[in-house]
Amino acid sequence: MLTTFIFNTILISAAVVIHYEILHLLSAIIPRLAVQHRLRVIIGVFGTLLGHVVEIWMFGIAYFLMVNFGDFGSLQGNFDGSLLDYVYFSFTTYTSLGIGDVEPLGDIRFLAGLEALTGLSLITWSASFMFIEMRKFWE
Repeated sequence: MLTTFIFNTILISAAVVIHYEILHLLSAIIPRLAVQHRLRVIIGVFGTLLGHVVEIWMFGIAYFLMVNFGDFGSLQGNFDGSLLDYVYFSFTTYTSLGIGDVEPLGDIRFLAGLEALTGLSLITWSASFMFIEMRKFWE
């Protein structure tokens, strides 16, 4: 249980730091771009989406490692054990889509719950960031 807690803490911390760094980078780059305001907003949206994709892949790889090289549990359902299936599970968990065709068993369930909470927080952080950036161009 302690190993699960430590592993989950490291993953969540890494996702938050990655997201912070991407938003920080975007906040420095966007104002310096010599392009129309609309294009700046689009670049911001794609930048934040890229950050989310990186974080989702990080969680997907973590699930893969936890199941295949640790004793953290398993995933079952419409699932063949490929890395892409782990990333698919991560996408549905991070976005709280929760299709339910892949189900976590064992300690890995705690990471799934934390990933959903983290995804919700980081998605709303991105939305807030984009709102602030768009207000700069509207004024």
